[in-house]
Amino acid sequence: MTDHDHDHSRTFQPDHAEPTSDGARIGLALRELLIEAGHYTAGEEQSVIEAMQGASPENGGRIVAKAWNDAEYKERLLANGAEAIKELGYELEPYEFTVMENTADTHNVIVCTLCSCYPRALLGMSPAWYKSSSYRARVVREPRSVLAEFGVELSDDVSVRVHDSTAELRYMVLPQRPAGTDDWSEAQLAKLVTRNSLVGTERDLKIA
Repeated sequence: MTDHDHDHSRTFQPDHAEPTSDGARIGLALRELLIEAGHYTAGEEQSVIEAMQGASPENGGRIVAKAWNDAEYKERLLANGAEAIKELGYELEPYEFTVMENTADTHNVIVCTLCSCYPRALLGMSPAWYKSSSYRARVVREPRSVLAEFGVELSDDVSVRVHDSTAELRYMVLPQRPAGTDDWSEAQLAKLVTRNSLVGTERDLKIA
């Protein structure tokens, strides 16, 4: 078989130029080897890319709104987040996915101290501050101070729990439902949810 007898499936996107650096060439070569070995297809890769490009915090907002309005779904979400989000058409495989609930006496915040692991399919692209070395180092050591810089002032009787994402595990925060929304539809509730509230750097959602 010659080099021209098979398809390397080089599907460059319009905004991704031909690789020029050594690192980019190695990445492309590894991708081609994985496709040729049958681990996944170029079509499957493209589907993932398209899903990621269409991801936004609205996806997380839809999950939160469903949990607020459906107690049984909320129970399933907290017990097994990866399985529960499949009910709404979302998937984070091969990652594990855990949802942490904010309560009157507990506040959760997410970080990835080693790099910037983040559930992009549900929250969209991660913000620059989430990837910064300052946030990743400080939120573990002094979470209350970091949260205060985001405008989250917590009383002493509220405990703060910091959850460190890994290469295998992604987290999302389930914020508290704002008062006065008992008769709201899921679509209305979803619009209240912000990206920062899903990460934990916002606590009190505002009703316009």
